[in-house]
Amino acid sequence: MRRALTISGIFIGALAALTLLAMVILPPLLTKGPMPEALVAMESTSTVTVEDGRPITFTPTGGAASGLIIYPGGFVEPRSYAPAAHALADEGIFVAIVPMPFSLAVLGSSRADGVIEDHPEITDWAIAGHSIGGVMAARYAAGHPETIRGLALWAAYPEADVDLSSWTGTTTSVFGTLDGLTSVEDIEDSRARLPSDTSFVPIEGGNHAYFGWYGDQRGDNEATITRLDQQSITVDATARVIGMLAGAG
Repeated sequence: MRRALTISGIFIGALAALTLLAMVILPPLLTKGPMPEALVAMESTSTVTVEDGRPITFTPTGGAASGLIIYPGGFVEPRSYAPAAHALADEGIFVAIVPMPFSLAVLGSSRADGVIEDHPEITDWAIAGHSIGGVMAARYAAGHPETIRGLALWAAYPEADVDLSSWTGTTTSVFGTLDGLTSVEDIEDSRARLPSDTSFVPIEGGNHAYFGWYGDQRGDNEATITRLDQQSITVDATARVIGMLAGAG
């Protein structure tokens, strides 16, 4: 009996070690991006100061009162969202892209806490997320209604147990009509879990990968719109959410 328990203990220990090793080794191998265009957006300009830290921050010259926290998609390098973040900062919005444990937002859904704590100068907060990052952003918004007043879902929707239908924040759901991973049907099914005044923004010909600058994605469909055009629509829809917060403040 003791021998059997010893063998069982060795097996469990080895399995745990292999699991831990896989969690350390696989994320860097699976993580996508950033493309060269994203790296260009990581450079500071006369209007936006970029700090490549944890989180990556984009601060408008002269500061900002409104802030946006971005949760990346699963296994997507955070810098892949730099072009969108830089464009939003050019609109006068402080933006923070939050790296996630093992590149999975589901393991770091509360990481917005640290951003908010570190920036007391921001009076109006919104949160955005792509794919699983958006799923976790919705969960965070639902749990922090006193802090988060805006939500931008990029190819994402709340989980079945997250009900934002009575949430009073401003919400937009931006999605590509050719998305191979988050379907139009998925978005339609999410309507009941979102506020009735949610702005749904379909991007005709848009897909899943074009919400960032990290290349193509397995399982996705080919877009019939350019990545730049899809980004522009996404940025405009997200900026409108934050603009409404400032107007209501």
